[in-house]
Amino acid sequence: MQHPPFRPFDTLLDRDRAQALLAQATQGADDGELFLERRRSEVLSFDDGRVRTASYDASEGFGLRAVKGEAAGYAHSTEISQAALTRAAQTARLAVAEGGGTLADSPQPTNRRLYTDADPMSGATFGVKLETLREIDAFARALDPRVVQVSATLAASLQEVHILRPDGMLLSDTRPMTRLNVAVIVEENGRRESGSHGGGGRTGLEGLILRDHWQTTAREALRIALVNLRAEAAPAGVMDVALGAGWPGILLHEAVGHGLEGDFNRKGSSAFAGLMGQQVAARGVTVLDDGTIPDRRGSISFDDEGTPSGKTVLIEDGVLVGYMQDRQNARLMGVAPTGNGRRESYAHPPMPRMTNTYMLSGDSDPGDVVAEVKDGIYAVGFGGGQVDITNGKFVFSCTEAYRVKNGKVGAPVKGATLIGDGPTTMRQIRAIGNDMALDPGIGNCGKAGQWVPVGVGQPTLLIGGLTVGGAAA
Repeated sequence: MQHPPFRPFDTLLDRDRAQALLAQATQGADDGELFLERRRSEVLSFDDGRVRTASYDASEGFGLRAVKGEAAGYAHSTEISQAALTRAAQTARLAVAEGGGTLADSPQPTNRRLYTDADPMSGATFGVKLETLREIDAFARALDPRVVQVSATLAASLQEVHILRPDGMLLSDTRPMTRLNVAVIVEENGRRESGSHGGGGRTGLEGLILRDHWQTTAREALRIALVNLRAEAAPAGVMDVALGAGWPGILLHEAVGHGLEGDFNRKGSSAFAGLMGQQVAARGVTVLDDGTIPDRRGSISFDDEGTPSGKTVLIEDGVLVGYMQDRQNARLMGVAPTGNGRRESYAHPPMPRMTNTYMLSGDSDPGDVVAEVKDGIYAVGFGGGQVDITNGKFVFSCTEAYRVKNGKVGAPVKGATLIGDGPTTMRQIRAIGNDMALDPGIGNCGKAGQWVPVGVGQPTLLIGGLTVGGAAA
């Protein structure tokens, strides 16, 4: 079912009055905006032969911000009305105090569109979606008699935003998101293991529910589960680690990406603070954050302050050359914003966040990179992880990894964790493959209680001397 477009100024909120209240809230401020949002989402899950979840959610609201120096006043409401906006303007105004600031110029808009504005939830009927999930369940079970449980999930959402600037500029964006995920549990001789695979992006559901696509997804989930079924206990100790291309870039995202966000560096709390222009990684390492890749999960036509998304070089040939910036931190650091001011929803203020963060390819054959490992592991899949921004220390769990001895990939290992710190790890990169790939569209990033969709990517890498946690060797 198609839904009418989101036009908040056609309802209980008059645009001229909204403009006047925003101007009142930001008088004497350095910056500010009115962010209006409507979001609709749908999730269908089929688990163990039956429908587990069939949900639809709709929400809308606004957030009003006034910024003065390092202070920011923020107020939000689920009611888009003049009365609610009046109260919000009074609250946000408190951060401006006596004023004295000069409003920053609004960002220069573009006509760039990186994704469709069609509603992904209307790309197929409820019946078609449900039947697709039933078919996935039956197909995965028929692939191998060891399959004992299958879970399949289709998710789609549409976010519509309007950003009103104090000078009257109005920017509008419609942001779709879809995802398909399949998880499989297999059992043999009393041992159970699992595997999952999926992906999506800022596209419609049509491509995800094609038979060829979901069959490939189900086969990959089963492959991973069967790999884990024969996995041995992981070794422990300091050893060389080869990382696969694509999704293993999540380690780069956590261990390095967060440390290159502007707010952490302005405040001096990042392990990379004060290192601009210095060698922070091995030669040949170039890392970018790029929100302009069409249809990708982390891409945005413009950020949640209205700045067009950009392609920002963070590390070039091992040298730190840039940070990711929102408007407030960029102004305080005397640099230009990079289109990285993002927020989870209207109920959250923007902050510097990653979009699609990846490392460029090198010139080595991926097979040669792995062959350089004399005694270590080859990790191609990752689950959860955590990082301490102040020192870059990280811990990541591997969902698919293999033992490597004398350059030969051997048995899969289970229970491996990678432990290290971002700055040291970046300097210990010894080989870079020529096979850079982006993840399939599954990334979510948390920061200060806010979650936003992101993308990651990298080529095959060889890192010398990472600590691997696992069972005793």
